[in-house]
Amino acid sequence: MMGRMATADDDLKTRSRTPASAGSGPSSPSRPPAAGPSRAPGGSRRTRLLVAAGLVLAALNLRPAVSGLGPLLEEVRAGLGMSGTVAGLLTAVPSLCFAVFGGLAPRLARRWGPAAVVLAGMAAVTAGLALRSFAGHTAPFLAASALALAGIAVSNVLMPVVVKHWFPDRVGSMTGLYSMALALGTAGAAAVTVPMTEALGGSWRVGLGAWAVLGVLALAPWTAVLRDGRPAREPGGGAAEPAGPASPAGGGGAAVRITRSPTAWALGVFFGLQASAAYITMGWLPQIFRDAGVSASAAGAMLAVTMGMGIPLSFVLPRIAARLSHQGPLVAILGLCGLSGYAGLWSAPASGAWAWALLLGVSNCAFPLVLTMIGMRSRTSAGVVKLSAFAQSTGYLLSIPGPLLVGALRQHSGGWHLPLLLMTTLMVVQIGVGMLAGRDRCVEDGR
Repeated sequence: MMGRMATADDDLKTRSRTPASAGSGPSSPSRPPAAGPSRAPGGSRRTRLLVAAGLVLAALNLRPAVSGLGPLLEEVRAGLGMSGTVAGLLTAVPSLCFAVFGGLAPRLARRWGPAAVVLAGMAAVTAGLALRSFAGHTAPFLAASALALAGIAVSNVLMPVVVKHWFPDRVGSMTGLYSMALALGTAGAAAVTVPMTEALGGSWRVGLGAWAVLGVLALAPWTAVLRDGRPAREPGGGAAEPAGPASPAGGGGAAVRITRSPTAWALGVFFGLQASAAYITMGWLPQIFRDAGVSASAAGAMLAVTMGMGIPLSFVLPRIAARLSHQGPLVAILGLCGLSGYAGLWSAPASGAWAWALLLGVSNCAFPLVLTMIGMRSRTSAGVVKLSAFAQSTGYLLSIPGPLLVGALRQHSGGWHLPLLLMTTLMVVQIGVGMLAGRDRCVEDGR
């Protein structure tokens, strides 16, 4: 259906209005209201500009709490007297928090609306990052980290919802915009944290706490969006579309039974496998290179290249995906890049290291692809919030064992062939499941 349209924007605009004409209910965010001050789902042009700015700033805040900690983990351990076991647990906490707290996002969005929940999420990120820099022991540090990760989790889930609600005619381009910002925040925090810490006096507390300033910046546009949305809700009573940001609570999404949808399960498993591959790459790729004789500085630079590939590709890939009726070919291309990178690490890890780093960087861009697919596999904001929560919660739970198994296999075998064999197997499954998830169908149809 979508592949026959002239452009991605016209395609998604047409698709998002389908349920309104079919009588799916007044809660569809794309249905023109019978009466009200604004035809746009998110209100005025000013509101949409504020949402766009909020998306970018929120996305920049979704990873520094994680990627900024790694370069200073040794100093944090020494400063807090943290054991190696707890430090290992700390690397698994993000996925667990994303799964647990992300599952709360639909209920919160139904009660308060996505703008209010994202605002609260940014406040939690800011508070968590600031508080953990004052932690004197391991327990308060973990608690503050969990607070920040909880804010990240609900915001993670609601990013596709915000795009679908305020930009139903720009799903591909807006997903690309915030995916690029997310990749920039990830790579930037990893690269900048140590130099920034040294420039600010050398204390890991200052280096980690400084990222809270970025969270403060994200509060302003979402506060303005929430303020702009309130007048639009009041005159409409229970009319539906004037409910503005709170429309995910509408009845159109109530009939969606996510757990009975094969598409939802395919997206959840695909999300989990791509997340597992990404965490394995972030956690173990430098060690693979170092064990092959590459210097520590060069291995770090190669990881930066791998993560940096996501910055341009995260902007371009969703726009391409939105033009296709079936995203399976993109899934296959990214998966084949990953398989080629693993084959290179198996046969010539040092001599072709830069090439393998580039290939794995391309493969890691399955993340913006799956976010785009989540926005395209439902017709309404209500459906997207349920699908996003289900796919991300399920996916992050599935991603937890991967990096741990790679470490265990490496320790057991003393080399990287067994871990690479596991990584290859997971990538093959990822391609197969992603082909299913990429089919042109919606969860509202029970498919």
